[in-house]
Amino acid sequence: KTKTSTCIYHFLVLNWYIFLSYYIPNIGKDEKLLKDFHDGGHSKYLTLLNLLLQAVFFGVACLDDVLKRIMGRKGIKFITSFRDLLFTTMAFPISVFVFLVFWALFHYDRERVYPKALDAFFPAWVNHAMHTSIFPLSLVEAILRPYHYPSKKLGLTLLTVFNLAYI
Repeated sequence: KTKTSTCIYHFLVLNWYIFLSYYIPNIGKDEKLLKDFHDGGHSKYLTLLNLLLQAVFFGVACLDDVLKRIMGRKGIKFITSFRDLLFTTMAFPISVFVFLVFWALFHYDRERVYPKALDAFFPAWVNHAMHTSIFPLSLVEAILRPYHYPSKKLGLTLLTVFNLAYI
């Protein structure tokens, strides 16, 4: 059976990502500097798409936890397999990519990736919620549970399809 602490962890992280996915796109809606961000432009940022992806993943993980506690392991193999596939092919690799690339670019040339002018609208905690916390939360998830990985071909195909759809 799924441990209660794992269920609570997934529930708390799910709510964190739901909050961020709602809160961040609504920051500075009336500001001219952020007009492009709000006119459908926020969907072009992998950071925000990653927050949505993490919310979907942790939602599936919560559903998996609840169903395992109610029904046991039988009858939910599809959800467990989908959870594993989602985490191993997209949720973990994309969160690590966003974390590493953002902070590498930020330290190389901040103005290209997160101009100082944004500090007036996005508090430091929001920046870290979008770009820092995603890594340790994914790392805890990777350590917390054993995952069944798909074949290399399927995993790379799904990640490639996601990347092409993003581009």
